[in-house]
Amino acid sequence: MVDSVKYWEGIGRRKTATVRVRIYEDSKIKNSINGKPVNAFFSELEIEYITKPFRVLDLKDKRFSFTVKANGGGKTGWKDAIRLGIARALIKYNPEFKPALRKAGFVTRDPRAVERKKVGLKKARKAPRFSKR
Repeated sequence: MVDSVKYWEGIGRRKTATVRVRIYEDSKIKNSINGKPVNAFFSELEIEYITKPFRVLDLKDKRFSFTVKANGGGKTGWKDAIRLGIARALIKYNPEFKPALRKAGFVTRDPRAVERKKVGLKKARKAPRFSKR
């Protein structure tokens, strides 16, 4: 990958996953996550889910590619974080895309995360079995 190629960057987060997505207007750059092809991590259906922001904007005339640096979390967190990162990078590429992406729900970060475990409980809310005698 050549550093002189122009890119737009977006950061996405979900649960404990954090990803940095760079989109390129160049189709010669292969879509990759942490230097490996996207197919190594996700199925075709999941790749379709990740790249949905491109299809919502109907960007058939321009061929985009992306690279991702991901850490933390797991597969589901990465998947949603990458989609958010792509949407944010597209907004940096062209701010006029924001209303369409917001309407489709790609700009909003999912705030749900695992609730912390409390003292005296087995999990966040699960109490130990109660016995009267």
